[in-house]
Amino acid sequence: MKTKYYIELSYNGKNYHGWQRQPNVVSIQEVIEDSLTKLLKKKTAIIGAGRTDAGVHAKQIFAHFETDFSIDYNNLINRLNAFIPDDINIINIFKVEPDAHARFTATARSYEYQIWQGKNPFLIDSTWQIKTKVLAVDKMNEAASLLLDYTNFKCFSKSKTDVFTYDCNITEAKWIKEDELLIFHITANRFLRNMVRAIVGTLYEIGIGKINLDDFKNIIESQDRTKAGISVPAQGLFLTKVSYPNSIFK
Repeated sequence: MKTKYYIELSYNGKNYHGWQRQPNVVSIQEVIEDSLTKLLKKKTAIIGAGRTDAGVHAKQIFAHFETDFSIDYNNLINRLNAFIPDDINIINIFKVEPDAHARFTATARSYEYQIWQGKNPFLIDSTWQIKTKVLAVDKMNEAASLLLDYTNFKCFSKSKTDVFTYDCNITEAKWIKEDELLIFHITANRFLRNMVRAIVGTLYEIGIGKINLDDFKNIIESQDRTKAGISVPAQGLFLTKVSYPNSIFK
């Protein structure tokens, strides 16, 4: 009888074509699956909590797999970390209930987007660096708070995406400024493809005075992606937390 396990991991997404395994490019899923298969000596597939795009990072993400082997957790964690590249880190492995699912059992996900106002060569792979040094952060926060009043976010969804609903329940959306670093925090039960990067791109337009709060409301209510802002660069985006009900953990 197979037992289900969760892997908790983090990664720097710079060298990967996103989470999902794809032909002719290297993905996080491919690296973990191939490593597990070699270490467990049996083909092992994993399913992740989400599908981060190329270049996006994760401070915390989960994936599940099933095996009929008895696992020594610490040993497998150490062996995996020794086997995989240094830009991926296995944080933990633990047993979960049979009906637990890394993607569908998750109750919330949190992201951060980092903007550096100016130029910093040491953060070039983890921030979007902009020349505009003075952004209207208060206005950006006013606009961000409006996101909690809506549920349909089709205007921020990647075009030609196959989803059953554009509804998301956003519970947190705010900017925090730390000197030249500006960090956007957002939490929701689910996210659409490219949603966070499109929201940040539109809030940036608030920050530079290109649009106002009424424009922002009209964009959301239009459900039209062409009316929203740009999709900001991938390297500033981090998946930071995935939440699950306690009942799934053994």
